[in-house]
Amino acid sequence: MKICIPIALLLAVASPALAQDMMSDQILAVHNNERAAVGVAPLSWSDTLAQDAQTWADHLAAEGKFEHSSTGDGENLWMGSTGYYSYGDMAQAWADEKALFKYGAFPDLSTDGNWASVGHYTQMIWSTTTQVGCAKSTGSSMDILVCRYRTPGNYWGQKPY
Repeated sequence: MKICIPIALLLAVASPALAQDMMSDQILAVHNNERAAVGVAPLSWSDTLAQDAQTWADHLAAEGKFEHSSTGDGENLWMGSTGYYSYGDMAQAWADEKALFKYGAFPDLSTDGNWASVGHYTQMIWSTTTQVGCAKSTGSSMDILVCRYRTPGNYWGQKPY
């Protein structure tokens, strides 16, 4: 019994850190695969951006809302059924927007004429963006993922890379 208490304590302390590592690993892998495919330098993980994203994700979950914040950072939002999607799946949903992407200057980046159809993807691959931090919160039957980007992308008249 003496051994069980320290192990349980270790698991309780290590579990959030392991979950954060799993999140950052999966999300960075999707982002950096997409960036490599277009010849853009990889992103690094920002704990500061992740903490900011957690605050906003918790707010959205508590309020039952799904809307962008008004920070100076770039931001991608995702929402789906609780517990069904991996972090990689969540980020891949944004990456899949590349099917409608055409290279050009913002906002003329989409084959359907609507930049919002590719806006998450273009934020992922924006060449001047160097950091990402993400967080997930769970609301009423829905998981919400918020990713923050520094420097933000999707600047009017500029090309993503």
